[in-house]
Amino acid sequence: MERLTGLDLLASAVMILDMSGRIIYVNPAAEDLLECSSRVLLSQKLAQLFLNGEVLDEICRQVGVHDPSEKRQELALDRIGRPPLHVYCIVKAVDFPGAAVLVELRENVQQLRQDRENRLMDQNQATKELIRNLAHEIKNPLGGIKGAAQLLEMELPGRNMKDLREYTQVIVRESERLQKLVDRLLIPNRRPHIVDDINIHEVCERVRSVILAEYPEGLTVRRDYDLSLPGITGDREQLIQAVLNIAKNAVHALAERIERGDAELVFKTRVSRQVTLAKVRYRLALNLHIIDNGPGIPAEMVEKIFFPLVSGTKGGSGLGLTLAQTLVQRHGGIVECESRPGRTEFLIRLPMVRA
Repeated sequence: MERLTGLDLLASAVMILDMSGRIIYVNPAAEDLLECSSRVLLSQKLAQLFLNGEVLDEICRQVGVHDPSEKRQELALDRIGRPPLHVYCIVKAVDFPGAAVLVELRENVQQLRQDRENRLMDQNQATKELIRNLAHEIKNPLGGIKGAAQLLEMELPGRNMKDLREYTQVIVRESERLQKLVDRLLIPNRRPHIVDDINIHEVCERVRSVILAEYPEGLTVRRDYDLSLPGITGDREQLIQAVLNIAKNAVHALAERIERGDAELVFKTRVSRQVTLAKVRYRLALNLHIIDNGPGIPAEMVEKIFFPLVSGTKGGSGLGLTLAQTLVQRHGGIVECESRPGRTEFLIRLPMVRA
């Protein structure tokens, strides 16, 4: 197997199969991709590793029988209890003792991103419908509860007024607090969409000035702008609100580092090409990265942070990121998040279209 040592250095998964489709060589990248050691993989049939492995088996058989130069195909390989493996598959005939074909699998990162974006879109749409209906159901009886408490207060006998007024005021104050919460849930659907030409860097600078005014010490806000970016079309105030919500969420996570004086927040802009957002293909898209050096978001929370009323900070309402996602999606974009200890990155992706 010394002739194959060079394959161990490749970043893409490589396996060599014999005439019966059994694996006789697997490189470290394939072990990582398949989440299985070479000791387990060797001598197994590659097709048996997947629920729909017959597709892959047929490609290998065609190459082994007809011996063309190679076959290339995008595949979604289903696995038990795990997400499908989206790969770009290359199969070649090889001249090696006891071997028939070489199989190379390259993970299709774009497909993975697209699946995640579609999932976020569907989740957000379902959440918006649920919250809208729930908010209306809560709002109607709230007015009645508050009104009844005020009428009750007016009817209290004078001798008990001082003692009992405290209880009616609790009902009134809590009703008002819930009313404000419901109003915040309904804001995205009530706010008009005012379209204008926008420079995304002006949006970032507005947010930066607000953050630094609130945290003048202990926090460094860096800018990494691509000044060649063209303008985009959208609602300036809504985008400012979305970016501000995400930035404030990041700053709250930086509380300990702000006290130590080494907190850092980064606004970075870049452009990406040939991007699909909300199942629409765009030639250009704007990427706004908001990066902090905080403790990170727990893995089990990353998929939930855009849900309403889910908050990872003490005293948080859990509406800031939900509102940001809603406002960005109104512009045809999406907000994504990746996090690990010491680095959390929110990515706002917006299509670059002109009115």
